[in-house]
Amino acid sequence: MSAHRTAPALVPRPTEAALRPGHFTLDRSTALHVGAGAEPAADLLGSLLAPATGLSLGPSPDGQVALVLDTGLGGLGEEGYGLTIDPHGVLLRAAHLTGLLRGIQTIRQLLPPQALSATPQRGTRWLLPCVDITDVPRHPWRGAMLDVARHFQPVSFLRRYVDLLALHKINVFHLHLTDDQGWRMPVAAFPKLTEIGGHRAASPQGPAGSDTYDGVPHGGAYTRAELAGLVRYAAARGVTVMPEIEMPGHARAALAAYPSLGNHPERTLDVWTRWGVCDTVLGVHDEVFDFCRTVLDEVMDVFPAPYLHIGGEECPTTEWTHSAAARERAAAAGLPNPGALHGWFLGKIGDFLVRHGRRPVCWAETGAELPPDFTVMTWRDPAHTLTAARRGHPVVSAYYRATYLDYAQSDAPHEPPAQPGAVVDLRAVHAHAPVPEEADAQAAGRVLGTQAQLWTEFVTTPAHIEYLTYPRLCALADRGWSGATDWADFRSRLDEHTARLDALGVHHHP
Repeated sequence: MSAHRTAPALVPRPTEAALRPGHFTLDRSTALHVGAGAEPAADLLGSLLAPATGLSLGPSPDGQVALVLDTGLGGLGEEGYGLTIDPHGVLLRAAHLTGLLRGIQTIRQLLPPQALSATPQRGTRWLLPCVDITDVPRHPWRGAMLDVARHFQPVSFLRRYVDLLALHKINVFHLHLTDDQGWRMPVAAFPKLTEIGGHRAASPQGPAGSDTYDGVPHGGAYTRAELAGLVRYAAARGVTVMPEIEMPGHARAALAAYPSLGNHPERTLDVWTRWGVCDTVLGVHDEVFDFCRTVLDEVMDVFPAPYLHIGGEECPTTEWTHSAAARERAAAAGLPNPGALHGWFLGKIGDFLVRHGRRPVCWAETGAELPPDFTVMTWRDPAHTLTAARRGHPVVSAYYRATYLDYAQSDAPHEPPAQPGAVVDLRAVHAHAPVPEEADAQAAGRVLGTQAQLWTEFVTTPAHIEYLTYPRLCALADRGWSGATDWADFRSRLDEHTARLDALGVHHHP
């Protein structure tokens, strides 16, 4: 910690923080005083610190490090916490367990960076600077989306991904499980979804629009146990895993597995080997809705998250226009044309989720087609955030020119392959304000927060994912948690934070 600082160099920046003279030392005599209900936080702290420090931090009524739940701190909300460190001990307090989990990540960052290592770090003094921190997030939604449909990633990496999200107080892990190019979640009633839909024959090679293919089969799917275990692992770190099951478009992998779900049931399709938007979409006959309800029943059983993402965007309606059955369905539903089946379809699925106590989420521009109980992720234009909020939707701001991490971080020739068409540099991410300046109080209150996206058409390995994610996700976390706008202050804190990323072995952009 730089000697001249008056506040600790934390990412994201705390709401209020002041350094004091002195430090507290963690050593083999240090024990935990664990208040009622704080046991999961104590378990997490111990498990995170043990690999590098070798300290057991066992429980004791006289423990110098106290973790306390205090319902009288209701003003801190679900995630806020108070942390006081003096030369004699550490006191971490919160009104809810999630707040304690956030405070534990702050304690990790206050220690020397070596404390984040996965291997023993001998010869290091585990000093915590004396500090007073009161910390409450500005936005309740601070998310990160990872697309595992285009390029499958092992569950071991997903756990590491969650660990890094938790360190930065990102609280939603949006897991994009299905698309035209692959279906990654098993559904007991429809085994071909992963047996057939989980594998494609090849992938495009080279830049976007290339007709060159690598000839290498690509596939993979998670087991139900792996996904349930990931949900538990993330929850123990205060991260909610929100699944995304795409419909009615981006469904080519499902149609390859079950052609009867399409608009041409006699047609045999492959799992798509191209990138972009496929024009084959789900049909609108009763079998399709039975299928969707069955799939979502299992998804809800595995993922207890209050929100469930059903994709919804980029759905060409050409097949419906040319389908007699779809035209009849549109007429029976009183719709003006087959194109209106898009909003009608999403409304039926949304109603099903709402009746099961879940909140449907969709990608959308303004949300004009969606019932008001949909949460909207606006991605194409910052103005759409305000339009959707004024329509009454809860909104997550995901403007692609500030939150899409599959775009290159610079135009330098050494950058690895990335989505073409834009550069999203670190400053663009940090400059993005989730709430539009012109929003009135009512509309601003409907903006839940912001989220980063990483689509993986051009991203194949965990190392490449980390390189594109960090440090840009640090900037989004900073803006989402504290609303920090001071670029110079963020860069100064990030300079110190980079040592933490290095200790964790993160393959980050320089």
